[in-house]
Amino acid sequence: MTYITHPLIKPESLEERQYQLSIALHAVEANTLVVLPTGLGKTAVALLCSAMRLKSCGGRVLMLAPTKPLADQHLKLFSDKLLEPQTGDLSGYQLFTGETEAAKRRDMWNKSRVVFATPQVIKNDIIAGRYSLKDVSLLIVDECHRAVGNYAYAFIAAEYMKTARNPLILGMTASPGSKEEKLMEVCENLSIQIVETRTETDADVKPYIHERDVRYFNVQLPPELEFAVINLKRLMDDRLSQLGSAGYIVPTANKLTMTALNGINAQIQRNIANRNADAYMAASIHAELMKIRHAVALAESQGSEILKVYLNKLAAEGSTPSGTKASQRLCRDPLFVNLIKESDKWEGELLPKFETALEIVRKQLEEYPDSRIIIFANYRDTVGLLCDYFVKNNVDARRFIGQASKDSSKGLSQKKQIETLSDFRNGVFKVLIATSVGEEGLDVPSTDLVIFYESVPSEIRSIQRKGRTGRSGSGSIIVLVTKGTSDETFTHVSRVREKSMKKGISNLSSMTGRKESPALVDSGIKTPVKSGQTLIETFESKGPVIIADDRESSSKVVESLHSAGVDLSLERLLYGDYAIGDRILVERKTTRDFMDTLIERDLLGQIKKMADAVLKPVLIIEGEDLYSQRNINPNAVRGALSAIAIGLGVSIFYTKTPQETADMLFVIANREFNETGGLKSPHFHKSYKSKRETLEYILSSFPGTGLKNARILLENFGTIENIVKATEEELRAVPGIGEKTASQIYTMSRHIY
Repeated sequence: MTYITHPLIKPESLEERQYQLSIALHAVEANTLVVLPTGLGKTAVALLCSAMRLKSCGGRVLMLAPTKPLADQHLKLFSDKLLEPQTGDLSGYQLFTGETEAAKRRDMWNKSRVVFATPQVIKNDIIAGRYSLKDVSLLIVDECHRAVGNYAYAFIAAEYMKTARNPLILGMTASPGSKEEKLMEVCENLSIQIVETRTETDADVKPYIHERDVRYFNVQLPPELEFAVINLKRLMDDRLSQLGSAGYIVPTANKLTMTALNGINAQIQRNIANRNADAYMAASIHAELMKIRHAVALAESQGSEILKVYLNKLAAEGSTPSGTKASQRLCRDPLFVNLIKESDKWEGELLPKFETALEIVRKQLEEYPDSRIIIFANYRDTVGLLCDYFVKNNVDARRFIGQASKDSSKGLSQKKQIETLSDFRNGVFKVLIATSVGEEGLDVPSTDLVIFYESVPSEIRSIQRKGRTGRSGSGSIIVLVTKGTSDETFTHVSRVREKSMKKGISNLSSMTGRKESPALVDSGIKTPVKSGQTLIETFESKGPVIIADDRESSSKVVESLHSAGVDLSLERLLYGDYAIGDRILVERKTTRDFMDTLIERDLLGQIKKMADAVLKPVLIIEGEDLYSQRNINPNAVRGALSAIAIGLGVSIFYTKTPQETADMLFVIANREFNETGGLKSPHFHKSYKSKRETLEYILSSFPGTGLKNARILLENFGTIENIVKATEEELRAVPGIGEKTASQIYTMSRHIY
């Protein structure tokens, strides 16, 4: 085994994996999103980035994680492997959580080199002015798929980019989700410029992938619970009929998904906004439907004990004057009253999931006594009952739930959570039964069996659960599925969404990954202007030259450009609608066309191809009311815009009319060809480069050369090799190359390092 060698990483503490090193080297260049399957060392990438950043920039590192156990886990790994730079007044590692006194956090922050924290604490401290993020040279955001909506990650990232002297963000996740708009929102909120992804099929990670066997165990719904489900669905049908009679569009009971319920609620809220008095009764019926549907889900996936607890809770709520009208009305329904009476006759757990889970665990421990087993369940009541059942049957098991106390269930403090995980890792007990709080990031290397007590429709949660095994050896995943119920539906939905997510990751990787454009590499893209010295002479003699795609010939934009006296040419362009020189391509979209292409066609793919072709891609969105053109979530549009601007490096301009578009094109052309400061150095963070761009990039880095001179020299000499072998006189003989530039290139290419 070979190890990473770095002044700030303890010798022989971090295994050298090329994919981790490659990702880290890219991640220190610009704000980066790392999507890496569980068990492949996202934290190792964070450690490498921290070491490089502290070595080059100093300052401090802030690492955020959604839970204290996960933040504590990161602290232990960093303190075990990272060496601190021996400069400045900062030193030590600190864990910030809500349990740390605010006054102490200020002092701890001012002294600490690396801080590990839950995000809400940092957000609160920033708002309170206890400290600022100005000296943070690296912000690490773990489980960054949470950086959406009002979650504290988004606030902290925005504040950091605004206040830090030298900001850099590293976002990490194994499960970014299957919805593109959510992924784009994450990228926007974290100001992501580069996306680094790996999948389990990539050649550089395959050697580190451990086999994970996924199996599905079917269990039968017992007659008593079948009876309960039938009666609950009769209750649902009655409420849906009432809403249907009131004019609302409703599905059948078998198709009452959460999406359908939300659709019904949207109809009701519209009527309430219009001051429809009957809408308030509809809202109360909707509340009944929510309760009944939840009871069906409990019956099908959780079992008779959990269902009985919930039914009795509803009955107690409906029998008191302070109970909601929905609960009171439900509890007076004869079907519900009869169901309560029947449930009182149930003895013990009727759904055979308890027995099945116990049998699986016993078999695993008999064959592999040193196993660690995690069982995930959606509800803490199920976790508690399962834990009691296992202990009663002589299997030492512990529960792992959140901090909050709910009803009669007391939560686990953060300290107790950490102690429980430590005991589990050390083999004090072998079976951990957890809610979703145990899904994200927790690393127990010896976990070789994970059991899903029920299927989950969320691809993020499914992947996070599966990721708790197979981290340092082969592992097994078993999903308990109640036949003919929502368990089967959720299993299918989760599979579909996981596939969709992997496809989305692949698309995002190809969009922002560091790959040369195949079209340019193979000389498949024909540049829309003449190259070389002829082009420069044309600029000097004729001024602005704009090439319009011949399919734009009927547009008012072309007419306006012609009327303005622009030197205009019509050609068939491979990409874009307008070309300005060999550096700028412009894609013009009306607001309607933008939205139609976003929804119905591959907008991002289309713009990516244009962006790959030139150094300066531009998108002009023409028209008004972009967000009202189609019925789509505004955040999805903002996500697409951020992907275009940040992920693809495309400049976006907004115009109202074709005349304004023409004026904008004219200004861009004038700036490009007539202003001496118009040539921007190519030494900026662009996550994709063609071979042509790379040659320009290398040569333009010579002192005093710049992009313009680099192109002139490459056109004359053909290769960098010929340029560095040329004499100073030969370099000076090139039109446009002065004595100073020639001397710098000649001298530096021969200077001994």
